[in-house]
Formats: sequence, structure tokens, C-alpha cells
Amino acid sequence: MTDPTPDVQHLIDPDDAWTLIQEWAAESPNPVTFLPADPDRAARTLAGLRVSTRSALGALALHCGGVVADSGWFRLLGGGTDELPDLMTASAERLPGAVVVGYDALGGTFAVDGGGLRVAPGEVCYFGPDSLSWGGLGGGHGAFVQAVLTGALGASFDSLRWPGWQEEVAALSLDQGLSLWPPPFSDEGRDVAAASRRPVPIDELLTFYAQAAAQLG
Repeated sequence: MTDPTPDVQHLIDPDDAWTLIQEWAAESPNPVTFLPADPDRAARTLAGLRVSTRSALGALALHCGGVVADSGWFRLLGGGTDELPDLMTASAERLPGAVVVGYDALGGTFAVDGGGLRVAPGEVCYFGPDSLSWGGLGGGHGAFVQAVLTGALGASFDSLRWPGWQEEVAALSLDQGLSLWPPPFSDEGRDVAAASRRPVPIDELLTFYAQAAAQLG
């Protein structure tokens, strides 16, 4: 038996951030895809987050299943789809003390620090396959979403990209990422263009990098 759909009317703000999010997407140099939301799952996600749709976090939770940007490099989480977890599920399963808000195509994770990451409360942080550590991106979730959708964040990932990456990433399903060998955190794997690459389930990548961080830490 599924949980009943909660009443989230008190979380739906007249100044909904969804319009602003769509405006940001319109500024993107590359196509942005908003994945359709399942209304019941989206409502449960919003209720679990307990945030208003005035925020980008709440608007994404309610209005879409997720967002795909920059040829599939960025996968922002929302109310969830068959291939992407919802914001509540991803956070509860993977990262207590933070809200997981997205992944990249190499298995990097973006999360809002709720105190558990020990970076800065409210700041979006990135755990990269090259660093195996959390680092702040310098702003909150709204600024992060804007940077992703308008294309402003892409240049920050140049060191993890290679000639022709767009075609390889676009061919992935949203529950897949690219496994690089040697891995990007190793000395041998720093040149990602020379690494071998193969599609694997994104959960496999997340587990691999978490275990590597624990072993090397």
C-alpha cells in the first residue's frame, strides 16, 4: 500500500520559483530537459523537504521529476523519475545531514550542506571523482541551479572533460554514469582523455567513490 498523497497547498507559494527556473533554462546555450513529474511522488517529496515552492528546491520537487542540462553532464534532482531518485530518497539513502540535489555524468555528487558535510550550512557542495572530498561551490541551491541551467558552471568541469565528451555523455541513460580507468583521483588517471571509459549504473559509481574516499582517508 502506498502512502497517501499529502496536502502541500501551504507550501505552494504565489511567487513560485518555477517561472524563474524556466527563464534560466531559456538562457542556456544548450538544450535543457525538464523531466515530467509524477504528481503524487512530487507532493510527497515536497512535503518531506518542508520547503516552499518560492525556493528553487521546492519548485523542482513539485514541478518536475528532474532536469538534464549540458548534454547530460548535469542531472538535477526533483520529484523523481524511473531513472532518477527524488530529492528525499537520494538524501536519506546516501547522505544524512545534507540534501543531495544532483549528480554529474562521472558520478560526482552535489548536495546542500545541512551540517553533515562540515563545509558551510546552506551551501551547495561538490564531491568529485578527482578529489574524493567535499568542497563548497560558493553559494546556495538557487545560485547553483541558475549556474547549471544558464551554462555558467560548465567551465568549472573542464579538467574532467575530454574531446568528444558530449556524444558519450548524451548516449547514457540517466541512471548511468561513465566509469573511468584509471580513476580520476589516481595519479595515472589525471588525464581523463587517456582513460578508458564505460557506462555503468550511477549507483555503482557512487558506491565506488565513497569506498575509495573511506579507504584513502
